[in-house]
Amino acid sequence: MLGEGIIKGMTETARNFVGSYVSKERLTTVQYPEERLPQKEAARNFPFLVFDGNDPHAGLRCVACQICEKECPPKCIYIVKSKDKKPDYIGKPQLYPAVFDIDVSVCMSCQICVEVCPFEAIKMDTEFELSTTDRFDALLLKKDELAKSNKYYLSIHPTEAAEVDARLAAEKAKAELKAKADAEAKAKAAAAAAKANPPAAAVAAT
Repeated sequence: MLGEGIIKGMTETARNFVGSYVSKERLTTVQYPEERLPQKEAARNFPFLVFDGNDPHAGLRCVACQICEKECPPKCIYIVKSKDKKPDYIGKPQLYPAVFDIDVSVCMSCQICVEVCPFEAIKMDTEFELSTTDRFDALLLKKDELAKSNKYYLSIHPTEAAEVDARLAAEKAKAELKAKADAEAKAKAAAAAAKANPPAAAVAAT
């Protein structure tokens, strides 16, 4: 039927208009910024860096591998590696970013940086109120501004963050078991070597 789609659309509009007077579910607008709609868990805007614990420097998951910088289509990420190392979440010494900048005026929120990161170090934020009178330096976010706690990550993406935490905890437990097994194997090997090759003084005494 000619115009059937238009009729359906107008009917839905009329239903929402009339229904908004009797049901909040039909009220499709809010008085922003006084009223705000809750963000969807899958919402994304610009990237941020995740850190564990309370120290943004010591707990930063990023190891400055620069994969995100290389894979970023608009090239809005700039990283400089550190000269020294710090322990990561499993205690392995790793490099860290001395400089980590993201130009959000260039970022297109594609999430490729998140998908290619092997350390679960960069995730997508839901914050969208970033307007500023300075469209240059104020939109170039530094490491200190990008670093946000894992608690914050859990608050905006609870399902995804819980899965990541479980995976990282399993990897840490596996690494600890391996380190323990290696230490026990070395101790046994050392004991066996000492037994097979006793000190010269002990041989002379026998």
